[in-house]
Amino acid sequence: MKVSVLGSGSRGNSVLVMAGTTRVLVDAGFSARSLEDRLGSLGVLPEEIQAIVVTHDHGDHTRGVGVFARRHGTPVFLTDPTREACGSLFRGKERLESYRAGFPFSVGSLTVHPFLTAHDARDPVAVSLTDSESGFKLGIATDLGRPTSQVRHALSDCDILILEANHDPGLLHQGPYPASVRSRIASSHGHLSNEAAAQFAVELLHPRLAAVVLAHLSAECNRPTLAEAVVGEALKGAGYRGVLEVAEQDAPTRLMDVDRLRKRMGPDQLALM
Repeated sequence: MKVSVLGSGSRGNSVLVMAGTTRVLVDAGFSARSLEDRLGSLGVLPEEIQAIVVTHDHGDHTRGVGVFARRHGTPVFLTDPTREACGSLFRGKERLESYRAGFPFSVGSLTVHPFLTAHDARDPVAVSLTDSESGFKLGIATDLGRPTSQVRHALSDCDILILEANHDPGLLHQGPYPASVRSRIASSHGHLSNEAAAQFAVELLHPRLAAVVLAHLSAECNRPTLAEAVVGEALKGAGYRGVLEVAEQDAPTRLMDVDRLRKRMGPDQLALM
């Protein structure tokens, strides 16, 4: 399994997941042209993408889904309420596939496990993806609101975890948003702070976790160095020796190879627990 966050933040989110010959995008929150360019920078052709899995209806996760699907004939997987909320993005020529939270489905060698989250969207989910050949598991949880027991269970035993670290509470309080927006962001249906992300990452720590990627950082209310410091200190204190990266808004992360990351961890990390 190989993974790249094509970009993440309030202006767009998308994740590329590769397993064998299978290529999947989780969300398509950039224009189709931007998605094509970001894929191209990683050596992936748009027509290689076999599915787009949409997690919820907000524009920073759906902006390019309709155009990309029509241009490249890519099937789009989404829940029925999300499909209704995104109706203006589609023209009737796309191949739309329905799924429901709690019911896994397969795309090539990947099994997608969608699960409900607490976020202020129409029908929000997060997903884990498991490669049937290697057994490697990726968890993607942005726009999380709060980490429920269901979310904790769904994200257990991940080899790579993409987790939102949206805001620093101090910067959020001092930020440019109206009070109502600040309250929404900090609420149990909004976004995780750096501190909440740190606590949750430690709760999900286990011997096979090889990489944590912090995502969906607010440009106005967070800083990459802050998020990395807060989460990194918590993980280090818990004995974590894997990779910690911060996803950028304007450029993809490197293409992370799960097998290579696991081998780099060494026996000490594998004996952590």
